Amino acid sequence: MSLEELNYQIYGCKKCRLWQGAKHGVPGEGPVDAEIMLVGQNPGVEEDEVGRPFVGRAGKYLTRVLAENGLKREDLFITNIVKHKTPKNRKPYADEIAACLPYLMEQINIIKPKKIVLMGVAARQTPRIKGIEYCEVIHPQAASRFPRMGKKFQEQVSMELKK
Repeated sequence: MSLEELNYQIYGCKKCRLWQGAKHGVPGEGPVDAEIMLVGQNPGVEEDEVGRPFVGRAGKYLTRVLAENGLKREDLFITNIVKHKTPKNRKPYADEIAACLPYLMEQINIIKPKKIVLMGVAARQTPRIKGIEYCEVIHPQAASRFPRMGKKFQEQVSMELKK
């Protein structure tokens, strides 16, 4: 399957209840040969509006921190475990994660990143695949709101993504 075909499936997905309250599925974006994949929890309201991941406040913060470390957002593949926004941006339920997880696993299979950066609770929800390096960082949403977490996030990005 190609990434384009997978994205088409995600846009039309109705495997769980989340599609009912969403405008767009948010498959993710980036080059099909990205060496680094960033994985968050779920899209928010702004992401749902445009169908792109990490475009709201947390996304702007993430893009800025990446740039400060010499990384271009467009060189990375950025996605979430859950592909539709959740009501009131709540944490996804187990059945919603289970419905979306095959999409993430297929994205990993297609892209074959060398490293996957798990942001926030994505660390607990993403299965590990042998041969891929994983690291965990604070979620950009928390980092953008709390100065201590922001400092730690900046350190983590500097340390983990510049390797």
